Formats: sequence, C-alpha cells, structure tokens
Amino acid sequence: MKLIIIRHGDPDYSIDSLTEKGWREAELLSNRIKTMNVKEFYVSPLGRAKDTASLTLKKMNREARVLPWLREFHAPIKDEITGEERITWDWLPGEWTKVDEFYDKNLWHTVPVMKEGHVIEEAKRVYSGLDDILKEHGYEREGQIYRAVRPNNDTIILFCHLGVECVMLGHLLGISPMVMWHGFFAAPTSVTILNTEERRKGTAYFRVSSFGDISHLNAAEEKPSFMGRFCETYDNMDERHD
Repeated sequence: MKLIIIRHGDPDYSIDSLTEKGWREAELLSNRIKTMNVKEFYVSPLGRAKDTASLTLKKMNREARVLPWLREFHAPIKDEITGEERITWDWLPGEWTKVDEFYDKNLWHTVPVMKEGHVIEEAKRVYSGLDDILKEHGYEREGQIYRAVRPNNDTIILFCHLGVECVMLGHLLGISPMVMWHGFFAAPTSVTILNTEERRKGTAYFRVSSFGDISHLNAAEEKPSFMGRFCETYDNMDERHD
C-alpha cells in the first residue's frame, strides 16, 4: 500500500484558508495528484487543509472523508520561562536538546512540561486514528509493525498539517515526535510517500520513499513557502527567528 501525506498550502491563519500563493501551490499540486489512481482521500477539518484538497478533488470528481484527528496537533503546554501557553514544537534547540528524554520514542512525553499538558493523550488520539484507517485498508498494527491482513497496492492520501504529519511519521517509524518536529521540515503542499514492504508474508513495515517532495512547485518555478521554517543564519533579519 502507498500512504501519501500532504501538507496544506501556504496558509492565511487569520481566516483559516490559503494565501494567494497557497492557492497557486494547491493548483500545481492538483495537476500532479489528478493523474494518480487513488483509493481514498482523507482531510483535516481545518479550512486550510480542506481548501488545499478542494482543487484536486474537483478535478478528479471525488470527495474526501473528514477526520477530526487529522487537524493540526493540538496539545498546548505552558512555557517554563514565561508561563504563557505555547505549542509543543518550535522550541529553541538550545533548550530541548538538553533533555535526553526528548530523543526517546518512549520517554519524550514523560518530561514534566509534557505531562502537565497531557500531550501523550493527544498523540495517542492521532496514533489510534491512523491505525484505524490503516486497519480499514488491510493493515493491522501489532507491536511496532503491521500485519498485512489484506495486502494491496492501493493508494490513500491524507491532506493535513506539519505538526500532525510529524506525529504520524514518528508513530510509523518509531521516532520521537520531538525529533521529527525539530529536525524535519515539509514545505506547504509537499508530498511525503510511504510504501509498505512485506518482505515476509503477512508482516509489513512502512518505509519512506519520499519526504517533503515539492517537485510540482520546482517544475513550475514556484518558490516554496518558508512557512514553518526559521532563519538560515542569525543575520537573516527578514526570516523568522522565534
């Protein structure tokens, strides 16, 4: 089976939709996806993901199933310095890298600030939601791998968000989401592809064959959005630092 995860286009968070650039990105993406043989589409309930998917769905005369757990990962925590509410990613490297537990797939959520924010409960909601979808398509989780109950070559596509994408990838690959959140960047409308590998009958593992691919943007000379990244060098004052 092929599992494709797509991040929404360049966002306008003020209206939970896309910027003008985001709509251009979504159009280029739709031209890429429309030629695929897709078994099922799934989409986040948030507007920016729905709008991104809408152009593809219209061209293919298809509909997408809305999954509440595909919304952007939402488990706010309290900043240990300011006491203000913040998201669980976008931490300064100098802070989170000092905590060994954050690198461990089994311990990242046991750090006090994460426990107080009940972050693992939200993560488990994502894990369960993803496993339920995979089960519907013939792959049942068993430990750290999947039983190929009904092995197939189908393709399913999920339109969602960067934060929740990293949580899903961490679950499939056995990686702490803190490492995924801070070490991997998937640009708006980027395409991440995982394929099952059933090297022994009945046992499957999901393997990334492409991460954050934006070839549809490159081919049209559409510069990828910077949304979600931080400054490449400190002196780049026009790029986000915090």
